[in-house]
Amino acid sequence: MNASKITVSIFTCLVTLVVGFLALNFMPSEKQIETQLTRQYDIHDAQFRRSMGVLLGPPIIEGNKVETLVNGDQIFPSMLAAIRGAQKTITFETYIYWSESIGEEFSNALAERARAGVKVHVMLDFIGSMKMNDEAMQKMHDAGVQVQRYHKPAWWKLARLNNRTHRKLLIIDGSVGFTGGVGIADHWRGNAQDEDHWRDTHFRIEGPVVGQMQAVFTDNWTKSTGVVLDGSAYFPPLKAVGSMPAQMFSSSPTGGSASMHLMYLMAITAARTSIDLSASYFVPDELTIRALAAAAKRGVKVRIILPGKEIDAGIVRLASRERWGDLLKAGVEMAEYQPTMFHVKSLTVDALMVSVGSTNFDNRSFSINDEANLNVLDPEFARAQIAIFEDDWKLARRMTLTAWNNRSWGEKIGGEFASLFGSQL
Repeated sequence: MNASKITVSIFTCLVTLVVGFLALNFMPSEKQIETQLTRQYDIHDAQFRRSMGVLLGPPIIEGNKVETLVNGDQIFPSMLAAIRGAQKTITFETYIYWSESIGEEFSNALAERARAGVKVHVMLDFIGSMKMNDEAMQKMHDAGVQVQRYHKPAWWKLARLNNRTHRKLLIIDGSVGFTGGVGIADHWRGNAQDEDHWRDTHFRIEGPVVGQMQAVFTDNWTKSTGVVLDGSAYFPPLKAVGSMPAQMFSSSPTGGSASMHLMYLMAITAARTSIDLSASYFVPDELTIRALAAAAKRGVKVRIILPGKEIDAGIVRLASRERWGDLLKAGVEMAEYQPTMFHVKSLTVDALMVSVGSTNFDNRSFSINDEANLNVLDPEFARAQIAIFEDDWKLARRMTLTAWNNRSWGEKIGGEFASLFGSQL
């Protein structure tokens, strides 16, 4: 064998080893749910609440108050006011954080509180904060803000770069929390009035469940820094301030990646009358499709709002639309929001159970990323979310089975191609 053939053989072996290494690193490390759940109870049964608190955990606790904030004009002023009023601690974890006008406002507010002696901890996903400039980062560091970049790349830990923290958590003095779909970027400013301003919802929370929110933050902080945040400044005694039962639910590949998937499947399977799903990224697996279709076939009114052409990830829309056939055949009503990018993530079941937070309806949220959702079992809160859903539904364009079947060949081929990457979407 001559030298050139030997070189080619060695190169081929090396490429094979690298590809194999990457494949092993980026494959899910846990067994995924494979069997459709058996319907044993509905949302209003006590067993549903027990299973949510015991099988999935943490427990559902009473005495909470949740305020709904619609679009940036309501969301950002509320978050910034809470930050500026912090007295002891601020813990903040987010995926998107860009150096734009709203990013500068947050950086200035966080830095000012740190200089005032407040302990400020900020967890930014490395991928999601790549558009944040070094100057903004340095400004916070210089003020005393403790900033941690989640899963900053290291050549010996390539797999963890694919595992991102997609959580949106802000906790002030351990007693006021925020969660929802919003990132820190100018897309979220305004009131969804045009294509440059996105539609989203966030939530301000008070009550004992804020302690669970803090625990979710501190779990990632400890994993990333080795430092445990504890004491009354982070976990003060929390009295009841409302009447809502709630649970802060999280998932992570390092601590049960399939649990968020299971939570959604349990809620869908338990539905008796209605499911309203707002999903900014919707690439359901076969198990989820079967669960939603089965609900529609047994008489549950299933409605899903998704982004239309105004979406920041065209490949996701192609992969999503490719999977709508069985849902439409089963009677699921599907519509695409028209005015702007639709970034809401909300599930309301039987006008009682509501799940809101960072989780998308796709494999990345169910298996790869760190996610966190607030689950609330309260009819008044659920009715408020249904009213918001109805407003969004009026601005969405329905997709019929006939229209889906008549998609252009270009879209069908694009959908097939996009679906090849479904495990990473």
